[in-house]
Amino acid sequence: MTVPIRVGVISDTHDLLRPGAKEFLRGSDLIIHGGDICSASVLAELATIAPVTAVRGNNDKGAWAQRLLKSELVQVGKIFVYVIHDLNEIDIDPAGAGVKVVVSGHSHRPKVEEKGGVLFVNPGSAGPRRFRLPISIAQILVDGASASARVVELA
Repeated sequence: MTVPIRVGVISDTHDLLRPGAKEFLRGSDLIIHGGDICSASVLAELATIAPVTAVRGNNDKGAWAQRLLKSELVQVGKIFVYVIHDLNEIDIDPAGAGVKVVVSGHSHRPKVEEKGGVLFVNPGSAGPRRFRLPISIAQILVDGASASARVVELA
C-alpha cells in the first residue's frame, strides 16, 4: 500500500497568508498556488512549509511576478496536474493531454468537479473576503494513478 501524496492547493491570497491557511498546508508534500499571489513574500512563506508551484494571476505584477508562468504542468506521483489562474484561458484539452487534475483560481468560488475523467479543482480564495464568498483552501490526495480533492472553509 502506498502513502498518498498530499497536495495543498491555495489561490487568490492577494498578499494575505492567513494563519489558518498555513496550518492547513502543514504536512503537504507540495503546495500549488493558483495565482493572484500579489507578493513574493507569500511564496517565500509557503516555501517554508513545502515546495511550491505557482502561476501568475491577473493581479500579479512587477519583477517578482515575471518569473511565474501563466500555466504549469506538474507531475505528482503518477499523474499530471495542470495549473492555470483563469480557467477561461485554458489552452489545452486536459483529457487529451493526459492531465488528471486541473487547478485554477480567479473566480474566488471553491469547486471540485469531475468532467470527462478530469478532476477540476478551484480552492476558492484564501485571501481577503470578496462579497459573500467563503474563505477557503483545498487539498488533493494522489494515490497511484488516482486523485481526489476536497475544499475546506477557513474560520
